[in-house]
Amino acid sequence: MRCLAIIFALTALSSATALSAQEKTPAPPADPTAGPRLEFLDEVSFYEQRFLRLADAIPPDKFNWRPVDGVRTIGEVYMHVAAGNYASARMLGTPIPAAVDTKALLASSADKAKVLQALKDSFAHFRAAVIAVKDSELDKEIKTPRGQSTIRGAFFIISGNFGEHLGQSIAYARLAGVVPPWTEERQHHEADKAKPSSLDSPDNKPSLRKATGIGGVFFRARDPKTLAHATAAPPLC
Repeated sequence: MRCLAIIFALTALSSATALSAQEKTPAPPADPTAGPRLEFLDEVSFYEQRFLRLADAIPPDKFNWRPVDGVRTIGEVYMHVAAGNYASARMLGTPIPAAVDTKALLASSADKAKVLQALKDSFAHFRAAVIAVKDSELDKEIKTPRGQSTIRGAFFIISGNFGEHLGQSIAYARLAGVVPPWTEERQHHEADKAKPSSLDSPDNKPSLRKATGIGGVFFRARDPKTLAHATAAPPLC
């Protein structure tokens, strides 16, 4: 009987401990629906997609290419961006995950698959760090690479850094013979718009001649059959 009572007591204690742990676990912060954080997250998403699409367009054998000696390779630039995302998140108050060694990222900079995964993981971590910031903390002073600023001011600094390295990555890609995918898409779109339609071809245009009659000047087809063919309604499918 005594053993049974001990078992019941231990079970109750275990349940109470689990319930207490659940109560202490805070709910994840909600995504902002308005304000500076939402606007900055939109900016972050823009750069994330640009970096990922450009990196994906680079051939695997080009990730260890550099324009001149003494500068980063293509892969090292992307890994520098990934490491910067973790550092920026820490600056905003979210620590770097224990499993992430930002200094070791460069060792995998020649591996395209690892570079792409590092970019995805780092942007996800950084986005979570921005969401974790409260609107009431935006004017809080923090230390940044450019000295003291507010969290709101840090958003501008980080955005500028994204732009700098995206421009660098685009220049590297061009020198390596890669056209940015969004530019290639625009070029294809403009080429499609410039293509003449079937009705614009000489074979489909009736030859017209100028004629004068009652009511003024008008144009008449030299071959009425051609005009009838060009203006005929298409058959029903």
